[in-house]
Amino acid sequence: MEELSRQTRRVGVIGNQRGFTLIELIVVIVILGIMAAVAIPRFADIQTEARIAKMQGALGAIKGAAGIAHGSWLAKGGGTAAVTMEGTTIPMNFGYPDVGGDGVTNTATAAAASGIVLAANGLTDYNVVAGTTATVITFSPDANHTACVITYTEPTGADLSPTYGSAALTTANCK
Repeated sequence: MEELSRQTRRVGVIGNQRGFTLIELIVVIVILGIMAAVAIPRFADIQTEARIAKMQGALGAIKGAAGIAHGSWLAKGGGTAAVTMEGTTIPMNFGYPDVGGDGVTNTATAAAASGIVLAANGLTDYNVVAGTTATVITFSPDANHTACVITYTEPTGADLSPTYGSAALTTANCK
């Protein structure tokens, strides 16, 4: 009798252990589905935001490089067609890095030879293309995102500064 009582208690203990009911599992799955529906669109935009941040970083590098080159040009007394930065000759135009690469007429040359690209240490992680005019150079994050651009426009006269364009850094252009 005592043996039967122990077995009954064991069966009773095992019988009291329960798993999740079907309703509880469905509720958890629905909650996970709602969370996924809210979170996935937010994470999908991360690449676009990273691309925009990359281009903002390039814009900062370009502005910094232009400022350093201009400071070097001023330290040399101005008037020179080129300055040397870390052993690299930077073609200048009106005291700032040029776009054309020759420092005088800014005719079409390889984008890699432009003063601003050389001053910014090559910008090898970016797609560098000639701009719409002889005084503009355009940068995009890669060849697949050519609408996501920043621009550098060299000064067109004495006592003028270069201009920088970042209006195209939008979610629509950088997607």
